[in-house]
Amino acid sequence: MQQKANRVSQASRRQFLRGMGVALALPWLESLPFTGRLSAAAGTAAGTATKPPLRLGIVYFSNGVEPIHWWAKGSGASMEVGPALAPMKPYTGDMVFIRGLFSQAALQSSSPHLGRMNVLSGAEVSLDPSVIRVGTSMDQVLAQQIGGQTAIPSLVLGIEPNELRLEDGLSMIYGSAISWTTPTRPATKEIYPARAFDRLVGDGSGRPLDRSVLDEVREDAASLRPKVSRNDRLKLDEYFESIRDIELRIERAGREGTIEGWKSTLETPDMPRPDDDLPQNVPAHMKLMLDLVVLAFQMDRTRIATLMLNNDLSQMNFKFLEGVQGALHLDLTHNGRAADKEAMYLKTNQFHIEQFAYLTGRMKQIQEGEGTLLDNSILMCTSSLFDGDAHSADQLPILVTGRGQGTIRTGRILDYLDAGDDHRKVCSLHLSLMDRMGVSLRQFGDATTRLEELG
Repeated sequence: MQQKANRVSQASRRQFLRGMGVALALPWLESLPFTGRLSAAAGTAAGTATKPPLRLGIVYFSNGVEPIHWWAKGSGASMEVGPALAPMKPYTGDMVFIRGLFSQAALQSSSPHLGRMNVLSGAEVSLDPSVIRVGTSMDQVLAQQIGGQTAIPSLVLGIEPNELRLEDGLSMIYGSAISWTTPTRPATKEIYPARAFDRLVGDGSGRPLDRSVLDEVREDAASLRPKVSRNDRLKLDEYFESIRDIELRIERAGREGTIEGWKSTLETPDMPRPDDDLPQNVPAHMKLMLDLVVLAFQMDRTRIATLMLNNDLSQMNFKFLEGVQGALHLDLTHNGRAADKEAMYLKTNQFHIEQFAYLTGRMKQIQEGEGTLLDNSILMCTSSLFDGDAHSADQLPILVTGRGQGTIRTGRILDYLDAGDDHRKVCSLHLSLMDRMGVSLRQFGDATTRLEELG
């Protein structure tokens, strides 16, 4: 027992830099082999880690796309993409464009928006206003099965707060969540960057940090540097720089009031009610959340992350884009094919895909052994609608990047649109991704088969 305790203690010292009330997890370093991550639940070693772990990240955007702008042709780096996908052009060799998958349960719903919000579960959304129910989402199935390997079973992030109003007679909690821990309970979605940061780099409690985490662990970090290779020292420098950058951006945003990271100093309001527009810089908020996903994967604090760029039926105002005026849902999505509105809607599509391209690019830049963080990950970008103007969900916009440690062949187009309904279930994709993450189920949602062509 004492030998086992010593092994666990040694693993802990190698996996973390420690300071007063801070335990900063290290990224994967090839020159510093160590026992696998400690189980947060059991506190025991999970096995010998000989390579980086596999991660899954999901980025969701609401209200679908303009179909005429969503297409791809060819393969590899020379793949042609439609205007909505223009930000992905540098990464077509890292991407799988998937066409034609859908959820039968979504089409059966009479609610054109909220009834489609089963993109990660494939289960029917309850149309009984007195009952909140949709299936457990696949990211949370993974969290329940393998989440104990990391301190945070899954990281669930968003930009807009949960809404409690009714739409189509249904609760907008459906439109505010894509991750469900049970069929009746959505996963808690964190929209405050500072809180997410504290949860990642603090002591796990999420309590605010009074000082820079790097200041706290400086002494331990200095003692580590001589023990690792030159390449790993460069990796540590990049890692520390990314943490400092996030700290400074959160601090600056708090001072400027541009992101919902500040804390109230008043018990009652001392001003009239402001306009409904969110009091934040949307692009900065999204980029911070994307960087926190990268940080969480680097630190191995979690291997499963989801990010909602906006809620369904979102009233997010895109006036920060040049030439765009109005809220995403009513003003831009439902444009009646008017040329000026359609052009603005295209810009919102491009903006959403730009966020996914940024995440893909950031992870491609980070080396892990002979590959990159992207090579050791699977990223998926999707929406719950295809044609946002028509509320259609007979196919879904889906992009996958990352090679899943060699289990996914990228630079390709997979087209299932004419394959017949039994062969184009989005839950077949979910089964395929869960397999790669180490969780194999006989059935998920309405599917029992996998997408064999993915590998």
